[in-house]
Amino acid sequence: MSTSSHSKNTPTAQTSEPASKLLFNGADWDFDTLKNTYDAIEDIAVNELKLDVYANQVEVITSEQMLDAYSSIGMPLMYHHWSFGKRFVRDDVMYRKGYQGLAYEIVINSNPCISYVMEENTIVMQALVMAHAAFGHNHFFKNNYLFKQWTDADGILDYLQFAKRYIAKCEDRYGFDAVERVLDAAHALMEQGVNRYSHPEKPNLAVELERERERAKYEDETYNDLWRTLPQTDTDDQDVDEIQRKMRIEERRAQFGLPEENLLYFLEKNAPAMQSWEREILRIVRNIGQYFYPQKQTKVMNEGCACYVHYSIMNSLYDKGLVSEGAMMEFIDSHSRVVFQAEFDDQRYSGFNPYALGFAMMQDIHRMCVDPTDEDRKWFPDIAGNGEPVETLKDAWANYRDESFILQFLSPKVMRDMRMFMIDDQSASPHLEVAAIHDDNGYRRVRRSLARMHDVSVREPDMQIVDVDIRGNRQLYVQHTEHEGIRLEKAEAEMTLGYIGQLWGYGVTLQAIDYKTGEILHETNYTPDDLSAA
Repeated sequence: MSTSSHSKNTPTAQTSEPASKLLFNGADWDFDTLKNTYDAIEDIAVNELKLDVYANQVEVITSEQMLDAYSSIGMPLMYHHWSFGKRFVRDDVMYRKGYQGLAYEIVINSNPCISYVMEENTIVMQALVMAHAAFGHNHFFKNNYLFKQWTDADGILDYLQFAKRYIAKCEDRYGFDAVERVLDAAHALMEQGVNRYSHPEKPNLAVELERERERAKYEDETYNDLWRTLPQTDTDDQDVDEIQRKMRIEERRAQFGLPEENLLYFLEKNAPAMQSWEREILRIVRNIGQYFYPQKQTKVMNEGCACYVHYSIMNSLYDKGLVSEGAMMEFIDSHSRVVFQAEFDDQRYSGFNPYALGFAMMQDIHRMCVDPTDEDRKWFPDIAGNGEPVETLKDAWANYRDESFILQFLSPKVMRDMRMFMIDDQSASPHLEVAAIHDDNGYRRVRRSLARMHDVSVREPDMQIVDVDIRGNRQLYVQHTEHEGIRLEKAEAEMTLGYIGQLWGYGVTLQAIDYKTGEILHETNYTPDDLSAA
């Protein structure tokens, strides 16, 4: 790994520069040193790399505060829930016994962008963390299209403050246990409480606060379409022909905007007996879930961007004579551990390290822009040799997510360097088949397969509310589309179905259907009696 751009015959800057030019000596630091280091990093990030970032707020915290941030999903303030305490105790025990370390930093997608750094870090680690989080992640948050579309960096901190106060007020008014039951159910459904495919206007969380105040002025029961009809028996439909019955189903589905992928949204709007404060809690949880959704789609790109930025900045500091060779050795050691990729037969292997894959791809794009090969010109004619690596990367950071980024920019060189190949594992076959090797067709198949692995719609269950029997017993129908025979984990699915029933207040049917044929494979039913027994 190169740490300087000097040639062999050119002495490095550190051999002749006076020690007074160095930003720091040794591992210790104080706030003046931290501020001077931040200023030098900012100068390179803004004036050389031309990064576009939110204003920064760097906070030095203890290990216990870092564990506390872990437990509240990395947010600076959060409402109370037992799961946060449980997570804190687990992480604290693991950390104290040495079974796990702590992250070097936590960064929050807000304006200003908040970066937490550990007080135990050396000054080299503080420099790495500030370059990585305060400028790498910060630039990505501000410029990537998913974050611009789905999140409100200006309003998130005020909204969290509102959420914390609102839930505390509900606990005082309606009781701790009642609020906990709603939060338990909402948290269980948070992954299914986001909009994946619809594209609403950019959220404005300040408007959310005003809307809640207006909503509190009237009772939820003022109008609810589900209350227009009383439960009726199936005998009402016995003499109706099949065509009319299907037409009524379609009208009903259209009336409720079904199918609906956002389960929390549907329940918030349509659950018959839910009180207004319960609906507001569902809205809070799904807004927070939506806030994190872009991060799940950009893990490789986000970390790759931050690693590329911190690597470039630290090397620039070294080239300017602002950090010593010893500091660079410490940086290289930490950086190498961050982007380490375990081999497939290593006990530490758990798939591709997003830091390693992201950084490798960012470095490769940089190489193709300044020193392309014939292979690069064939595969990437639009960027090979354009001489603008940083601008090319910034365009990619702004306009792609992991799936499309890998599909567009993963090169044969990175596939060879990381020894990628594709295995076809069919459950009906006793043997594994190597389905793609290092030739043109093989590269394309590997790239498509790896991109698909990073598609959130493939990784997470496809759950949708498809029907509700408003003329009968108000049974709610939820469908899970099974891909390639992958079923939901039975115990967890049944527990989650119970949470849906708890919020809905009536029976719920979960249907598993085959994504190719649409055939119903199996059903699971929950009734109000099941829910009360649980």
